[in-house]
Amino acid sequence: MEETMDKLYMYLMTYGLNLLAAIIILVVGRWLARFVSRVIEKVMTKANIDKTLASFVQHLSYFALLAFVVIAALNKLGVETTSFVAIIGAAGLAVGFALQGSLSNFAAGVMIILFKPFKAGDFIEAGGAMGTIQEIQIFNTILNAPDNRRIIVPNSKITGDNVTNFTGIVNRRIDLTFGISYSDDIRKAKEALEKVVGADSRVLKEPAPVIAVSELGESSVNLVCRPWVKPTDYWGVYFDTLEKGKIALEAAGITIPFPQRDVHMYQEKAELREGVGV
Repeated sequence: MEETMDKLYMYLMTYGLNLLAAIIILVVGRWLARFVSRVIEKVMTKANIDKTLASFVQHLSYFALLAFVVIAALNKLGVETTSFVAIIGAAGLAVGFALQGSLSNFAAGVMIILFKPFKAGDFIEAGGAMGTIQEIQIFNTILNAPDNRRIIVPNSKITGDNVTNFTGIVNRRIDLTFGISYSDDIRKAKEALEKVVGADSRVLKEPAPVIAVSELGESSVNLVCRPWVKPTDYWGVYFDTLEKGKIALEAAGITIPFPQRDVHMYQEKAELREGVGV
């Protein structure tokens, strides 16, 4: 009986202390993992890093640290953890291959958030889409198209292509082309367009608008009209100048040519002879 009690005592002393140590490791380790992950989130927030990225990194760091805590607790209980680490590594590799596209989108999202080539509210053209940025997410960027369509573009497609940020510039130039007839007075046409541009308060004085002959086309003399505006006024001035320019040119007696084809019909000499009875 004494021998059994001694063995039980030794068993409790050996494994009981290990079990107690494992529980302490789990409790303290979990608290430390939560504390460290929150500190990481606060540091990223103070560094003006996007809240979405900060929250994602906070959760990722918490679960990574918690995994190490669980492995340490199992190791304290005498469980062979080498196989667990190998399994976790193999599973991570398999998941990495399966989510290769998602991981590339995640990496691209981190790059966008860190380097900020654009922000919410900017009007951009990227990844084959054009619109106003509504939200930058970890895997996708959401755009609102000018015709109120919602476009979701993968981040990797944005960073892998050219990005045009129309809002990130101070001024934008409008490029319009007006064709006039070869018989029209070029100076009169330029004066008409200059009056249209000068009467619009949204057109900037500096840089000065450019109105000049750009091409001697097949059926018209082409004039370019290039006023500078604020990005927010671009489409309004574009449409107004196009309409008022045509009206001003017509009022000045300028002809705006359009493609047309003349058809000439000829009869053979033999047919003509038969017709006149020769």
